[in-house]
This record gives sequence, structure tokens and C-alpha cells, in this order.
Amino acid sequence: MGYNNDELARALGRLAFDMQGLPDAESTLTSIVEGAVRLVPGARWAGISEIRGTIIEARVPSDPIVAKLDALQAELGEGPCMSALREHHTVLIDDMAAESRFPRFAAAALNLGVGSMLSFQLFVRNENFGALNLYASKASAYDDESEVIGSVLAQHASIAMAASTADAQWRLAIDTRDVIGQAKGLLMQRNGVSGMHAFNMLVKVSQDGNIKLVDVARWLVEQHESTAIPSPPPS
Repeated sequence: MGYNNDELARALGRLAFDMQGLPDAESTLTSIVEGAVRLVPGARWAGISEIRGTIIEARVPSDPIVAKLDALQAELGEGPCMSALREHHTVLIDDMAAESRFPRFAAAALNLGVGSMLSFQLFVRNENFGALNLYASKASAYDDESEVIGSVLAQHASIAMAASTADAQWRLAIDTRDVIGQAKGLLMQRNGVSGMHAFNMLVKVSQDGNIKLVDVARWLVEQHESTAIPSPPPS
């Protein structure tokens, strides 16, 4: 499969346009993975490996084989995805049968019918979100065009994951502010103190108990809600 410049521009443009109307990051990543299988010369399967702290999670795999291979790389601690995550670059395995950098992974991938692989790190402004992994059923399946198109799709995936992370952080900040506000209100009502005094009470409990402030506030609110539930009337 190959594209001339106009065909490639139109294909990527359509994909970008379609993604604009998608409701969430999961749908966007699914569209990117499906686009990778459709547009990248040589790709048969695709998926995204996301970093969650020290855990690598398989996201939107196009086939169960992708989730198996992602899990295998995390388990073995080796593979092109792991290398891309650590070293901020694109990793190509041209021939699984001849691969010497990741021998255990390559042997397992061969047994699953994978002949070659491309892995692109997903990052925005030095923040690492994971990797876009493309798998082929034969050796030497990828060419320069594959890497160019895969790189463009990886950029789309990076932006989508960055936006999703920012949205999650924003929602967490709002939830944190709200629960601390509720806890302050309860202390003000119960103890007849000012808002600043109530906040200082929360901070002192947090420091003395070595507990996060939001966890102290959440506990107080949950305790209030559990005791505020009226008992059912006698039958």
C-alpha cells in the first residue's frame, strides 16, 4: 500500500476531521488505532500502551493479540514499547526472527504470529503518556512511509491523552475544592467557628495524622452523611 502526497494529506485530514466530533479521549484513541491499521503501510494490529504511575496499561487494542503483547512487554520488562517509553524515540523491529535486543519478547511475539513491529512514544512537552504500537504479520513490513504516517498518528494520540489528563486533573481539583468546602462548613456549623478557623482545624488533623488534607475532609463529610441518614420508621 502506498500514497501520493495528495492522497496522504486527504486521508490524514479526514481522520483529523472525524476526531473533532468524538465525545471523549477513549473514542479519539480508538479512532487513531483504527486509523493506524487502515493507513499505516504494513500494520495489521495496533494499540496504545498508557503509563499510569509505574503500571503500563493496554488501551483500545484493535485485537486481543495486542493486549497480550503489551502485557508481555510489561511482564518481561523488555520490548520496543518499553524502549520507546524509556528513551523518547521510535523503535522498529524489522524481523522478529532476527531480533537480538529483546530476545524473550521477540520469541513470544513470533509464536503469536507477529513478524515485525513499530513503536512510537507518545509525549507532549516532555510529558510521557505511553506508546502507540503497530504490529505486522510478516517481517520487513514497514517502510519510511509507515514511520511518517505512524508518527503523525502518534502526535494525534499524544494530544488526545494530554487533553484527557488535563481534564481529569481539572475535575480532581474541583472535587477536592468542593469536599474541603463541605468539611469546613460542617466544622463551622458544629463548632461555631469562622471559615479560617475551620480550615486550620482540618490542616492540624492532616499534619498530626500525616493524612492528606482532602482525605481528612472526605472522611468528615462521609461520617456526617452516614449519621445524617434517618432510621426507617418502625413497622
